[in-house]
Amino acid sequence: MKKLTLLLGLILISNYNFSQVLDKKNLKTYNGYFNFHYDDSSGKIYLEVEELNEDFLYINSLATGVGSNDIGLDRGKLGQKRLVHFIKAGNKLLLIQPNLKYRANTTNDLERKSIEQAFAKSVLFGFKILSIEGGKYVIDFTPFLMQDTQGVANTLKQKKEGSYSVDASKSALSLDRTKAFPENVEFEVLLTFKGQPTGRNLRSVTPTASLVSVIQHHSFIKLPDDNYEPRKFDTRSGAISMSYMDYATPIQEPIKKQFIIRHRLKKKNPNVPKSEAEDPIIYYLDPGTPEPVKSALLEGASWWNQAFESIGYENAFQVKILPKDADPMDCRYNVIQWVHRSTRGWSYGASVVDPRTGEIIKGHVSLGSLRVRQDFLIAQALMNKPYAERDDAYQPMLEMALARIRQLSAHEVGHTLGFTHNFAASSNNRASVMDYPHPKLDFKNGQLDISEAYDEGIGAWDKVSVAYSYSDFEEGVEEEEALQSILDDAFSQGLRFISDSDARASGGAHMFAHLWDNGKYPNEELETVLKLRKQAISNFSEDNIKSSETYSTLEDVFVPLYFFHRYQTEAATKVIGGLNYAYKTKGDNQIATMPVAPDIQRQTLSSILKTLSAETIAIPKDKLNLFPPRAYGFNRTRESFKGLTGVAFDPLSAASTASDLTLNFLLHPERANRMVLQKSLDSEQIGFQEMLNEIIETSFKEEQKDAYLTEVQAQINANILKHIMNLAVNEKSYFQVKAIANKTLSDIVKSIESTNLPEAYTIQYKLMIKEFFENQEKFKVIPSPKIPDGSPIGSDVCNYNPNY
Repeated sequence: MKKLTLLLGLILISNYNFSQVLDKKNLKTYNGYFNFHYDDSSGKIYLEVEELNEDFLYINSLATGVGSNDIGLDRGKLGQKRLVHFIKAGNKLLLIQPNLKYRANTTNDLERKSIEQAFAKSVLFGFKILSIEGGKYVIDFTPFLMQDTQGVANTLKQKKEGSYSVDASKSALSLDRTKAFPENVEFEVLLTFKGQPTGRNLRSVTPTASLVSVIQHHSFIKLPDDNYEPRKFDTRSGAISMSYMDYATPIQEPIKKQFIIRHRLKKKNPNVPKSEAEDPIIYYLDPGTPEPVKSALLEGASWWNQAFESIGYENAFQVKILPKDADPMDCRYNVIQWVHRSTRGWSYGASVVDPRTGEIIKGHVSLGSLRVRQDFLIAQALMNKPYAERDDAYQPMLEMALARIRQLSAHEVGHTLGFTHNFAASSNNRASVMDYPHPKLDFKNGQLDISEAYDEGIGAWDKVSVAYSYSDFEEGVEEEEALQSILDDAFSQGLRFISDSDARASGGAHMFAHLWDNGKYPNEELETVLKLRKQAISNFSEDNIKSSETYSTLEDVFVPLYFFHRYQTEAATKVIGGLNYAYKTKGDNQIATMPVAPDIQRQTLSSILKTLSAETIAIPKDKLNLFPPRAYGFNRTRESFKGLTGVAFDPLSAASTASDLTLNFLLHPERANRMVLQKSLDSEQIGFQEMLNEIIETSFKEEQKDAYLTEVQAQINANILKHIMNLAVNEKSYFQVKAIANKTLSDIVKSIESTNLPEAYTIQYKLMIKEFFENQEKFKVIPSPKIPDGSPIGSDVCNYNPNY
C-alpha cells in the first residue's frame, strides 16, 4: 500500500512539475494554429494539441541545401505533403496519416469505414502525453522535429556519397524561422549528419565532408474551407491531375477519380466581362536574386497575367518581391527562389496541394542560378568575334541569356499553377512556355541575329490551359460543355498538346513532340541548325573569349557550338518510323494516330544523314590549333570534350561522340520495329532495310579524298557497325529486325571489297563482323566517348514536381 501511495505521489509531482515548467519565465510561448512553448534550459519544444481527429496538412522541406545538383538536396526543396491528424491512444497521442488513395465518397458511414479498414494507414509518430491542461494535451515535440524526415541520409546513400546518420550532439532547434500564425505553424531544426564520405560530389561542396549540416523545416497547416470546387481532369487540357479510387462509385462509372490541381480563384463579379479576383494569385521573388536577373524573372513570371486577362480577370496574377522578414518556406507565400549549386542543373516547380480536392495551397519555384550562364556561353560561342575589339562587348550575349531566363521563370511558375509540359508547342509557332525552347537564331550580314532567340510573352496554348483550369462560368452554363468547347476550339485552330512520356523516350515516335527543338517540321529546322552551326564554326576564333583568358576556356566555349545540332537531330529521328497522334477522346476533332508520310520520312532521313557526314562533324583543320593541351588550373570537366589522346585535343573522339549521338536514336530497336510494321502495312513506307541501305551508302561507300576526313569517316563507320550489331542481338528487337541487321552486316563484308577504303580498316571491319557472328551471345556495345552535359540549355533531370 505504501508503494502504491508513493507511486501516485511521484506521478502527481511529475505532472505538477511539468505544469510549473510551462510557467517558467524562460519559457517562450508561441500562439497560433497550434500553440507551443520553447524551453531554453532544455532546448525542447512542447506542443499543445487541443483538437483530436481533426485533419491538417504536414509538410517537411529543406530551408538550406547541400549545393550539389547531382545529390539533389537543394535549398527550398519541398519534401512530402501529408494530410494528418492526432488521436489519443492510452497515454499517447499518435500522429496518423490516413490513406487517401482509396476512398468511399458516400453518406454511408459503414461503407466509408469498410474502405478505411481495407487499406493500411500510417502512424508517423507516437508522443507521450506529459499533461492535460484545460482540455489541451501537452507533448514533447522535440524528438519529432529532430528526425531526418527529409531523408537526407537515405539520399546520400542512394547517391553513393556515404553512410550517414543524425548526430544529435551537433543538432539543435533553430528558432529564427520557428513561428506561429493563425492558420499555420512553422518549425526549423539544424540537423548534422555524421558519416564517412565515399563520393566525389559531397566532398566538392562541404567544408568537412564527414559532417553535413542542413536546416530542416516542418509546417503544420490548416486545411482550406469547403468552398473550393474541384474541376474534372481532361487528358487533353495540359493540366496536372490528382487522383484516387472511389469505391462508392456506381459500377457503370469509372472508379478512378481525377481532378486538376489549381489555385483557388474567383471573380469579384462573375457576371461582367472583366473583373478583379476576390483574392489574386501572388508570387513572391527571392530578394536575394541579383540584377539584371531579378528584373528578368519578375517580367517572365508576370507574363501569366496575360492568360488570366484573356479569360476576363483583371490583375489576378501578380509577382512581387518577397518581404525581407518573410520566410520562403512559409505556406502563406507562393515563392520563386534563386537556388545556387556547384554545377548547373535543372530548375523545377513544385506545389503544396490539398490531397482531398486538388487545390494548390502553395507554389514553390526553384531556379538554378547557373542556367543563365550556359545560355550566355551558347551565345558567346555562336557570335562572330564578340571580343575582337574590347572585353566589355558582352551586351548581346547577356540579352540572349536574359531572354531565356524570362522564359524559364514563366515555365516553372506554370508548373506551380497546375500545368504540365507541352512538347508539341514548338511546332505550333512556339505556342507555349511549357515547352523546352531552343534558341531560334539566324545570320544576317555575317552577324548572329538573336532578336528572336526566345519568344516573349505567354503562348496561345498557355491561354487554353488557363481557360480550362481557371475560367469562371456564368450561372446556367453547363461547365463540362463549356470546358469541352474550350478544347475543341483550340484543336480546330491547329494547337497540339503532347507531354513528357511521348517526348522524352529515346525511341520516341511523335513527329512533333520533342525537347529543345524548333520548327513546324523537324528536318527543316535541322537543316537551318546545321547551316548556323557551320557558319559559327567557320567564324570561331580566339576572339570568342576575352583577352588574357586561356585557350582552355576557348575550348569550353566551343563545346556547345560543336554539339549545337544535338537536340534537333534527336527530334528529327522521331520522324523515322514516326507517328502523328493525339490524346483523342470520343467525339473530339483530333486525329487519333497515323504514320508519318513516306516522303516526309525520306526527306528527314536525308537531313539526318548529314549529321553522319565526315564533312559535317569533322572539326575543321584550321581550328584545331585553337585547342592546345589544357592549361594549369583548367582541367577538363564533365562538360568538356572527352578523348583518347592523352593531353592532346582529340577531334576524332569528338566526331565519334557526335555520330554516336545520332545513331543512338536512329538505330533504336523500337524505331526499327515500327519501320518493319509500317512497311508491312504500306509498301510505300521507307522500311528498316531501306534506311540501313541509305546509311551504308553514305558511310562505307563514301570515298574521302582528304586523309583527315578519312579518319573521321572511319570513326563513323565503326559506330555504325556496333549499332547494327546491337540491333541484331537486342532482346527488344523484332525477329525481323535481327534478321535484317544480320543480313546487312553480311552485305557490308561483301560490299567493302569494291571500295577504296584503307586496306587496314577493311580488314578491321571484317574482323569485327566475323567476331560478332562467332560470339553474338557475348556482344556488348562498345561506348563512344561520353557526350558532354547538354540539358538543360541555358546536365540531365526541368522536371516539374507537382508534389501532391
